Amino acid sequence: MDTTSQPLLDVQDLSVAFRQGGKTSVAVDRISFTINRGECVALVGESGSGKSVSALSVLKLLPYPTASHPSGSIKFNGRDLLPLDENEMRGVRGNDISIIFQEPMTSLNPLHTIENQIGEALLLHGGLRGKAARERTLELLTQVGIPDPETRLGAYPHQLSGGQRQRVMIAMALANEPDLLIADEPTTALDVTVQAQILKLLADIRARLGMSLLFITHDLGIVRRIADRVCVMNNGKIVEQGPVEQVFTAPQHDYTKALLAAEPKPDPAPPRPDAPVVMQADDLKVWFPIKRGLMRSTVGHVKAVDGVSLAVRKGETLGVVGESGSGKTTLGLALLRLISSEGSIVFLGKPIQGLRFKEMRPFRRDMQIVFQDPYGALSPRMSVNDIVAEGLSVHQPSLSAAEREARVVKALTDVGLDPQVRFRYPHEFSGGQRQRISVARAIVLEPDFVVLDEPTSALDMLFQAQMVDLLRSLQRKRDLTYMFISHDLRVVASLASHLIVMRQGKVVEEGEAATLFKNPKTDYTRALFAAAFNIEADAAIALEG
Repeated sequence: MDTTSQPLLDVQDLSVAFRQGGKTSVAVDRISFTINRGECVALVGESGSGKSVSALSVLKLLPYPTASHPSGSIKFNGRDLLPLDENEMRGVRGNDISIIFQEPMTSLNPLHTIENQIGEALLLHGGLRGKAARERTLELLTQVGIPDPETRLGAYPHQLSGGQRQRVMIAMALANEPDLLIADEPTTALDVTVQAQILKLLADIRARLGMSLLFITHDLGIVRRIADRVCVMNNGKIVEQGPVEQVFTAPQHDYTKALLAAEPKPDPAPPRPDAPVVMQADDLKVWFPIKRGLMRSTVGHVKAVDGVSLAVRKGETLGVVGESGSGKTTLGLALLRLISSEGSIVFLGKPIQGLRFKEMRPFRRDMQIVFQDPYGALSPRMSVNDIVAEGLSVHQPSLSAAEREARVVKALTDVGLDPQVRFRYPHEFSGGQRQRISVARAIVLEPDFVVLDEPTSALDMLFQAQMVDLLRSLQRKRDLTYMFISHDLRVVASLASHLIVMRQGKVVEEGEAATLFKNPKTDYTRALFAAAFNIEADAAIALEG
């Protein structure tokens, strides 16, 4: 058989069903698509449409026997993968087909260093060890844009930012230069500059190795840039597929049209110079010591936040932007007193810096956070109902069971989830749905100040626009104050009253968001905006210096 003329991956009539509690639900319903050698095919659709399940089916990584395939075949190089046993699939995974997962924190081993984890992939699939493995690891980390990779070899996943963890995942997947790379939301956690670099890297590797790519994303801008063909998924079915330009310029299906029309509407909260200050910080510093040697003596500091001052007034949204690792999340955690810091922090007119755990407790109800990684932030042992209601039990114990349940139902409805799902567990939801649960948990307490750490990064375009509208309406209804941390500058532009741009722990530029977006003053901010709004690799590369 001529293997060059046939597709590298040929999926025909594939269905995926899950059996739980005596009931069977169909997650993927008779889908068919092909990927040719050197081709990039994108799977797009809203959260829960079956994109990731389809991808995991290719590598048989679903929870069998709970999962099953009522119909279909998955042929790789003409060989059907579905009948293969686990031992045979191990020979395919890593060498022939690799995958980059959406949530790096759950995919990386928290007990192993970065060098050990990449080294393990090189040893298992390529037989590399010692000096050769170390050199290849450094090469991979450089390729995916990790600065000073030598200093990161001994780091553990928790010591890296969300974006840096994702880069390590990409490095592991590319370690053995597979024929097919499945990328499940690989740029979700990345800032725009690194996003541009990663997309360029994947394009270069495709061109050099003739590697094929199955790219799963909710970001249509990325699809347009990287993919040759696109398959649009909705409710487990492929409703439309074809060349990218054709589908994007002349969509046939109503769902595709709605997906392309979904954009966050720019209607930010106006600056309120006369409103009272909710959160204020002065010369805030968070320095992490670098310890080396037998005695673990401090040889320097990582200056995650280095002398930041800010003030957020009631009803405003402070947007915080910058590259991955610039200190955005650390700043948010320091303001909420979730990590120790130096400098003045004043919340609702009361100094909170230096307060002990018990003394902070009365303030906790009024300050909440939505984390970047919903899977890591939600307890796998608690139902959605218990997760959302937990804060009410702690901070409002006087509420009756019926009142608590009513608040939970309302919060879930507000974030676009069916209240009936509240008795299910986090692992039963898609990445985007888990993020909605995180938002519900934060807003159920009706706080004054909410830190939103990449709250829309895991969401599809349709829900992203809905979430922005939701956050905006909640803000106006309840006079909420937000600190919005994001690498998605389009979303920030639609919400932020004020903007601060961070780089290496310092604020390089700040001001009213509308003015700053129109007229950035520093080269760094200009390059950041260029990378965000044009997805320009050149702009991203300009930032490396």
